[in-house]
Amino acid sequence: MRVIADLHIHSRFSRATSQKMNIDEITRFAQIKGLNLVGTGDFTHPKWLEELKEKLVEIPNTNLYGYAKAPNSSIRYMITNEVSTIFTLENEVKKIHHVILTPSLETTVQINERLTGYGNLAADGRPTLDMNAPQLVEEVMEVSKDNVVIPAHAWTPWFSLFGAFSGFNRVEDCYQDMTKHIFALETGLSSDPPMNWRLSALDKYALVSNSDCHSCWPWRIGREANVFELEKLTYTTVVDAIRKKDKDSFRSTIETNPAYGKYHWTGHRNCNISLSPQEALKFGNYCPVCRRRLTKGVEQRVEELADRPMGFKPEGAPGYLHLLPLSEIIATVLESSYPGTKMVWTAYNRLVKEFGNEYNVLIDAPKEEMSKIVDSRIAETIVQVREGKVKVVPGYDGVYGQLKIFEETAAEEERSSGKVDQRSIVDFM
Repeated sequence: MRVIADLHIHSRFSRATSQKMNIDEITRFAQIKGLNLVGTGDFTHPKWLEELKEKLVEIPNTNLYGYAKAPNSSIRYMITNEVSTIFTLENEVKKIHHVILTPSLETTVQINERLTGYGNLAADGRPTLDMNAPQLVEEVMEVSKDNVVIPAHAWTPWFSLFGAFSGFNRVEDCYQDMTKHIFALETGLSSDPPMNWRLSALDKYALVSNSDCHSCWPWRIGREANVFELEKLTYTTVVDAIRKKDKDSFRSTIETNPAYGKYHWTGHRNCNISLSPQEALKFGNYCPVCRRRLTKGVEQRVEELADRPMGFKPEGAPGYLHLLPLSEIIATVLESSYPGTKMVWTAYNRLVKEFGNEYNVLIDAPKEEMSKIVDSRIAETIVQVREGKVKVVPGYDGVYGQLKIFEETAAEEERSSGKVDQRSIVDFM
C-alpha cells in the first residue's frame, strides 16, 4: 500500500500556530491533502497529550492511532514531537531543534517525566529544554529503543543542526557519542535531497521531509512529505523503511522547490536584499544597504560544507519530487494575494472533488481533464510544476519564495511598471 506521511506538525499549543490545529481539523485536511499518516506533534504539552488520549484510538498491532470519531478512516497518527535544546559548547550558544517519534502514548508519559526537569513543558508545544543534544537522545532512548530522534529542518539558519548562526559542521559534533542513534535528517523547506547529497558525510543518513506546519490549511499541511510502499502500515514498518533507506519501501520524498523556502538564499528582509551565495560573498556577507550582517541562506551554507559538485546522487538513494501547494499555484495563476480566497477555493474544490485529493491532482491528473473543470492556465501550471518547468524566485531571511509563471508577460509588465520584487547585486554595481 502507498503511504504518504507528514510526521512533523504542530498543535494549537505551539507558538504562532492556528487555534484550529486540533485533531478534528487536522484529520479533515489531511484527507483532503491525500495524507494517510500524520504526526501528532507536541506530545510533551500536557493539554495536547490529554486531547490526544481523548481523540485518538489505538489501532491494534500497529503502534499507530486512528481518529476516534471515525476509526475506519484511512488517516493514521504517529505520536511525534519537536523540542528545542539550548546549550553552550566551547563558549558558543547552540540552539538545535529535534523531532522525536515514539510508538505509544504510554511511552510519551515516560519521555515527558524525563524531560520535565529540563524545562517547562506546558509553556509551549515545542518546549525549550536546558540540555544538550546528546543528553536529549540519551534520555529519549533510555525510555525505549524504538524511539527515534531526527534533527529537525537541518539547514535553516536558526535552531538547526547545520544552522549558520548556532549550528555545527558535522553531525558527530552535535550528537557526540549519541550519534549512533541518529539515522535520518529532516531536509526542511529550504533544502532538498540534491543539496544534501553534496556532502559525502551524509550518505549514511536517510533524508526525510515534513511540513512543520502551524496551520492545517492545505497550503501548509503536507507541503512536504514522505512516500512509502508498505505491505502493512505500522510504526515499525515506517521506521525500518527510513532506517534502512530501502528504495522499495521508502520510495521518495515530496519536496517544495527549495527556493520556495524562507531561508534559501542569503539576504536582509528589512532592506529587500536577496543574494545568491556568490553575490553574498562579494559583499562579505554584509547588507550593501545598511551594512548589517546578512542572514546566511541554506544554499550558501551547503556550499560552505559541500565536498561534491551539484548533480551528484549517491547510489541507492530514495527519489524525490518537487511540488508546490495546489492552492499557491491557483492563487498565482488567478493573481490572488492569498490562497484562501473564495475564487481559489472554488477552483481547488473542483479539482479535489474530481480527482480525490490534492496529491492526485498535483502528481497524476491529466492536463486535458483538469482543463475541463478549471481555467486551462491552472491546468497548464500544475503540469509545469510537476515537470519542474516553473521558476521560483528564491526566499530569503524569513520571506517565502515566489512562484513565477508566464514569465515573458510578467517581465514585460514589471519593466513597464518599474516594480522590482527583490534587490540583488546588480542594483549595486
